Amino acid sequence: MNEHTSSVPNIYRNTDTSNRLLQRNLRAAQRLFSQMCGPLLKTQLKSLTRDFGFVIEAGELRIIDGTWYVTHTGLLRLARRKRCRGIHVEAVDSLCDSAAARYVLKATVYPSKSSSGFVGYGDADPYNVSSVVRGAEMRIAETRAVNRALRKAYGIGICSVEEIGSYSAPVDSRSESPKFPPQGTSSKADGTGEAKQNGNSHKVRDRLCQIIRQHKLDPQLVKGYAVDFCGTNTLKEASREQVESFVEHLADLADKDRDALMSSSTAMPVLLRRWWHETSSSRTCRLHSCFGS
Repeated sequence: MNEHTSSVPNIYRNTDTSNRLLQRNLRAAQRLFSQMCGPLLKTQLKSLTRDFGFVIEAGELRIIDGTWYVTHTGLLRLARRKRCRGIHVEAVDSLCDSAAARYVLKATVYPSKSSSGFVGYGDADPYNVSSVVRGAEMRIAETRAVNRALRKAYGIGICSVEEIGSYSAPVDSRSESPKFPPQGTSSKADGTGEAKQNGNSHKVRDRLCQIIRQHKLDPQLVKGYAVDFCGTNTLKEASREQVESFVEHLADLADKDRDALMSSSTAMPVLLRRWWHETSSSRTCRLHSCFGS
């Protein structure tokens, strides 16, 4: 028996203890995720419990969109139980841009004294992290790198929560982009009209996110100018047509002045102000058509 295997505490290899933990996790899953935890997820939970000793009540596992995810807490506790020898983290300087808050870090986990190490990379920037942790992109990148390295070292096939942008994230441009206002209800009782409307909403939002990412624009700045363009107090008050029109004009502006937009994010306000004056007459006509004269 090698050092790595013998270092695992006996409590996690004991069948009775494992079964008690499994029953505890199944009860917690039923209580916390009753509507999401179907037969397949319960089967996966059994494997995760017996193989790694994860505890739901300790916040080590979560269900997101019908899939199990392990948390940073769960991975660190597993490393401690396995008596991990060490974790080394370093920045990949050639891929980092501190001015843009874009970081790439490399983590190496040494599960045993004789191990050559398991490597994982993590990246973070304002567009793939949550607004809650804006300004902490380097730390998020470190967490993601460590999580990937730990998952490799201990053979964990499920992804970690912190590795997905919308949860660790995000200043995800998708979450920071304008939220489109709901429009009138459809006259179709079968909900086809509503489904089509939601589909169009996603297409417009996706296109706006693509423009923001491609030209490295500030999502909050874009949102502010969208409100100005629509002529409303808040974006929620704007109509679907107004928002779609704004996205179209922003796309045109980005195509015409791409070099300026790419050179500096501060150029966008100037360009938008210029476009605002150039299109003022057509915009007024559009607003009149939407709200009446």
